[in-house]
Formats: sequence, C-alpha cells, structure tokens
Amino acid sequence: MPTAHEEVLADLGPRIVDGLLAPGEALTLEAIRADYEVSRTVAREVVQVLASMGLVESRRRTGVTVLPEERWDHYAPSVIRWRLAGPGRGRLLHQLAQLRAAVEPTSAALSAAHATPETRRRLLRLADDLERTGAGGDLQAFLELDVTFHRLLLDGTGNPMFRALGDVVEEVLRGRTDHDLMPSEPAPEARRLHAEVARAVAAGEAEAARAAMHAICVEVVGQLRPD
Repeated sequence: MPTAHEEVLADLGPRIVDGLLAPGEALTLEAIRADYEVSRTVAREVVQVLASMGLVESRRRTGVTVLPEERWDHYAPSVIRWRLAGPGRGRLLHQLAQLRAAVEPTSAALSAAHATPETRRRLLRLADDLERTGAGGDLQAFLELDVTFHRLLLDGTGNPMFRALGDVVEEVLRGRTDHDLMPSEPAPEARRLHAEVARAVAAGEAEAARAAMHAICVEVVGQLRPD
C-alpha cells in the first residue's frame, strides 16, 4: 500500500510533466498540505523530491515554483515513467529508443571485452530463457528477463557511467510493455539477436556483439514513431 508521500508524488509529478501545472506557477506547502490532506512534513518531502528531479525550485523568498521542461532531469526514472503515461508517449519512446541505439551497441562491445566470466555465463542463460518465454508468449516473464539482460550488459562494461543508464533502459522496456506497445509474442528475430549478443559477449567478440545489439536497437527505433 503506497504511503501518503508516494500518493502525493504520484499525483503532483504527472500534473507537472503533463503541463497541468504550468512553468512559473507557484505552489505552497500549505496548499499541498490542504489539497492532499497530509502533514506539512509530507508536503515538504514531496517538494524536495520534485526539486531533486528539476521539476520545481524552492526558494525561501519566492516559495515553490514549477520549472520548464529544459530544467527537468530527463534521466530520472520517475520523470520517464510519468511522461510515458501522458499524451507525449510516442515521441518520448522514440527519443529513448534513439538514446538506446547510441549507447547499447557500445555497451555490448565493451562487455565482450571486459565482462566477468560469470556475467558471460549469465547472459547465455538469459538468452535461452528469453527464447523460451518469448516463444511461449509469456510477455511479463520475457520483460523481467529482458530488463535483467540489458542491465547486465551495461554492468558488464565495467564503466559506472554506462551502469548508471540501467534505470533509463529499464523504464523504456517496461513502458513498452505496460502501454501495450509490444507484440503479443516477442518477434523471433529479436530473440535470435539477443542470443547473438550473448554468444558474442561470451566469446569476447566485441564487433559481433556491437552489430547484433545495433540490429536490435534499429528494429526498436523503426517500430516506434513519434506522435
């Protein structure tokens, strides 16, 4: 059961990213407290979280002000999730797919060069599991495995900057499934390419891993059209 803090954040955050609360609009702790029937402490905590995402700015003299989109932390998982639930979903998913296409082929190549033996073995097992669950049409199980697969590739680079993008990639993968943008059965070609990535990483073949992941990302970008 969500806490009062989570409930307020889950309502106020989307109102900002959807434009229902316009940039420059003023908020007050007292108004938040009264509107949501929460304590001043909860209202303050919510504002602090929103400020950490760049959605609002809190100053002693001017109070709490809604910030424009260019100030948002576009990599914050909550911001991505709220935007995916809103009217600009198609455009955002296309942008995120482009980001993946720029990052994930390189992460696959780096994992082929730097991943630990255990990571290589796990990727091979995950590829087998993705094939099994995908062919069986179990989308939820496929999603969980796919999230783990892509996170593991980012981890396998040994580069903390790549690893930090794990939450972004996860939100993209979950967003496609949660908003019914995945086929009823993951495409056989996509499953085959995941297996190619895993085998290339396991064999230490960086360019083969890069090429297979590039093909996955190109397919995703092609499926997602901006609104």
